[in-house]
Amino acid sequence: MLKATLMRATLIGSNGPVCGHSVLLQPGETTIGRAPTNTVCVPDHSVSREHCLIRVSGERFEIQDLDSYNGTFVNGLRIRSHPLNDGDEITAGEIVFVFRIGEPGVQVLIGPGAVESSQSCTICAPDVPLARETAALLRVSELARTLQELYLARAGERRRALEDGLFGLICELIPSRRGALVLVEGDKPAPLAGFDAGSERGQAAIPESLFSEVARSKSTMTGATGGCSWLAAPLIVSARVVAVLYLDSGFAHRDYLQGDVQMITALGEILALALENARDIESLRFENVQLRTWPGPGAAAQMIGNSSVMKALYDGIAKVSRGNSTVLIRGESGTGKELVARAIHRDGPRANRPFVAVNCAAIAETLLESEFFGHEKGAFTGAYAQRKGKLEMAEGGTVFLDEVGELAPALQAKLLRVLQEHEFERVGGSRTIRTDVRLIAATNRDLERAVRSGAFREDLFYRLNVVPLRVPPLRERREDIPLLANWFVRKFSEQTGRAVTGLSREARAFLVAYDWPGNVRELQNIIERAVVMGSNDLITPADLSDLLPDTESPAEVEGEGFHEAVRQTRRRLIAAAMDRANGSVPEAARSLGLHPNYLHRLITTLGLRDSTAE
Repeated sequence: MLKATLMRATLIGSNGPVCGHSVLLQPGETTIGRAPTNTVCVPDHSVSREHCLIRVSGERFEIQDLDSYNGTFVNGLRIRSHPLNDGDEITAGEIVFVFRIGEPGVQVLIGPGAVESSQSCTICAPDVPLARETAALLRVSELARTLQELYLARAGERRRALEDGLFGLICELIPSRRGALVLVEGDKPAPLAGFDAGSERGQAAIPESLFSEVARSKSTMTGATGGCSWLAAPLIVSARVVAVLYLDSGFAHRDYLQGDVQMITALGEILALALENARDIESLRFENVQLRTWPGPGAAAQMIGNSSVMKALYDGIAKVSRGNSTVLIRGESGTGKELVARAIHRDGPRANRPFVAVNCAAIAETLLESEFFGHEKGAFTGAYAQRKGKLEMAEGGTVFLDEVGELAPALQAKLLRVLQEHEFERVGGSRTIRTDVRLIAATNRDLERAVRSGAFREDLFYRLNVVPLRVPPLRERREDIPLLANWFVRKFSEQTGRAVTGLSREARAFLVAYDWPGNVRELQNIIERAVVMGSNDLITPADLSDLLPDTESPAEVEGEGFHEAVRQTRRRLIAAAMDRANGSVPEAARSLGLHPNYLHRLITTLGLRDSTAE
């Protein structure tokens, strides 16, 4: 073996077909690629035909990427053009070289017959860690932070930039043309983010069968379909698959190697923890918003909402609570009128006295007078003893008359006397009883119309309508629906002992888009059934089948099957959102809580493109 002292640069192969070989770099350009016309021919399919070149000019050394498919890396960082220094590690595809510059006294061992040319010779390559492993370590915190921001971001330019940033980091480690990150909601995929280096082919969409298989097996899978190579890895937290990361070659030849499989598995572990942290942050945000909406000890006891109409209602409650004026609460059935009445009582000067509620529509007309005013012994058949009515029971406190519009005309006259004179007699009695109560009434009827038709006394209406309050229907405060739904989920999860952590994004969008004819009461019932009957830790649209009768008759649902009924409901929700947004997909996506790209795909999948275009 001949010893020679060299001042020129040397390229040393450290893996694959070049492992144990070196190349002495000559002045000018040395090209590296898979084609035999290159100065350094590397027979490996991860290397492009013309991958990169190294330019030598005097004591200056520079490497340049030649638009290679898998990219060129120097010390783990992807480059277009970059100066080289002694000890730099160069990665072309899967192949790793070490760049060395010979200094005086540094000896390179050259085999017999070797010449100072591009011919290779045997040499012992140093033990250098793989560049991609080093880069992955450097990218961990950046990957986690980007995913968390992406999960919590709303639709818009900020979200698009985060998607590009996330997949840019991933593709530095695993060169790919397309990718998708898909959440597991129930057993169905819910796309969170997508990426495509060639936009003409659209974003990657993971086949549902592959998604199901990865989620079921909890293992990384690789393969090829129709000339497209792909990788798919589960994101697992506490033995539960929360998402699937999918990458493919975009119909360009690129076989993923074992190193890619190991890398995507490691990325899955990193991203899974980041995603779980993002979900915890989202849950805390919901709770913080809920706490910030607490206006006071009375109104906040069971009232939830941060919308402008609810803030106006809280302000009204605070004002009327300070006095003793009669209040008329108006609103649709199920909006929570009794909660408002109780809040007024608790925040007012009568808080330590009784609160007595009377549902005027739930008691037979023949019994309502006795229920309200009480009766004397023997006043009618069955009156075996004297009985106090609600007015006496509430002495010093508050009487709440729910559905006051259902009162019979005779009882309306007696109630008017109570309001005017503050006195009444028991049924069958002759003694006048003085009373000191505050009256709060509620109705879901149009009392003005009832007055015009003669069904309700005009003088009583004006006596009741001293201070009017309106409770908004749920469809007028859609931004409060996720808060209410999550509150009910926690409530019924605790009651049933089921570990339900919340609602999927698609389920929240489903709830927000629904019109809620039964208001908060209907929402409460549906969430309770979803918690009791569900089988997953997240409520999904499949658990909200109670909403289907609004769009399909029972016979139609039974005939078409559950999934077709869900499809039709999706069509209705999206069409309604697009109509409200005047055809703007970003605006409709924002109202539904979906990403615009996902909404675009739903519009196409559900055959809504023509109708939305109109």
